[in-house]
Amino acid sequence: MTLRSILLSLAVVVGFPSVCLSQQDAPAWRWTWDGNVFFGHNRQIRRFVDLSAWESQNWGMLAVDRPVRSSDRFTVMGMLSLEAFTIDSQGSPQLFQTGESYKQIPLVNYQHPHDLLMNLGATYRFVRPGASFVIGADLVGTPTLGPTPFMHRASARDNPQVPLTHHYLDSTHSTPGVIRGGVEMGTITLEASVFRGEGPDDDRLNIEEPRLNSWAVRGSWKRGPWHAQVSGGHLKQPEWFEPFDATRLTASVTFDGHLGTRPFASTIAWGENRQFNGYNGNSDGYLTEAVAGITSRSTLYGRAEVAGKELFGLSPHEKQFAHRHWISTIGAFTVGYSHLLARMPIALGADITLYHIPTDLETYYDPSRSFHVFVHWRPRTAQSVTHVH
Repeated sequence: MTLRSILLSLAVVVGFPSVCLSQQDAPAWRWTWDGNVFFGHNRQIRRFVDLSAWESQNWGMLAVDRPVRSSDRFTVMGMLSLEAFTIDSQGSPQLFQTGESYKQIPLVNYQHPHDLLMNLGATYRFVRPGASFVIGADLVGTPTLGPTPFMHRASARDNPQVPLTHHYLDSTHSTPGVIRGGVEMGTITLEASVFRGEGPDDDRLNIEEPRLNSWAVRGSWKRGPWHAQVSGGHLKQPEWFEPFDATRLTASVTFDGHLGTRPFASTIAWGENRQFNGYNGNSDGYLTEAVAGITSRSTLYGRAEVAGKELFGLSPHEKQFAHRHWISTIGAFTVGYSHLLARMPIALGADITLYHIPTDLETYYDPSRSFHVFVHWRPRTAQSVTHVH
């Protein structure tokens, strides 16, 4: 499937509702938007190394939708990020972060910037007695794998640091080429998708050619502020420097509501990657995170993670030269605070992360700690976009 054919298909889908409805009967389009921008100082300290950067993590999202033929609904969604320009060319310094490559180098202790185009797709929802059916196609989108991506989770949106478990849970959130469908029956949703298993390339300004060579399924339950999901998928060679297929399994429970009169959101999640490399290809990641409003303008957030990380021996190799991986179990514990300025959608914040490492890493990484001091813009008056995932 070529990029040209995908763009043409999306153009047809976007124009379809207008053809179906006469100008007289067509209801107005509804616009919703959301965004999140951090700008600040990131400092990562370990033995022999002191990494720091002034940088900005950011994204903006816009969705337009309209009713079609009574109860059905059609939605087009797009999402952009300027991180290709606001994060250093090596990536964002982050101790123990691994999982992708950038500038043809497998990343260790860095998080890559996101692509300029993070999402562009269309969704059609059919509402019928007893069930709703959803179909969608994305030039860039999110397969039915994992919990809500970290940048959209209420429990993570005040924290500028990407979870170490990102590549166990939601690293497919910006995939070039996704076709998805699902059925919603009361509190239960069942979904499936096919998509490109390989991650984005090093050019953050282009769009990779979609390929439908991987698949995922997910079952979820939602009631009130509670949401739980289990999912699994098969990814076709997700990283070029590790030329092996992988299976990903995830499970999570989230709460997004109030404790008493104060807003509170939390997530507990597990993910496992199984790489078919002939050796020790299985590794796990565990996450718990929360954000709590302690006053009308003050927020306390935290995150605790345990993840298996390949910090040594990570390099490109041919498939016939499979090798045993050296997996280190890392614990990361973050606490942070932000304060919203009066009459402005801007907060000032800071956090600290401490780490627990195995004894064989102490020579290189003990002691390790990281800090952020930042300005956070989040439009409090925006109509929050319901992320299609």
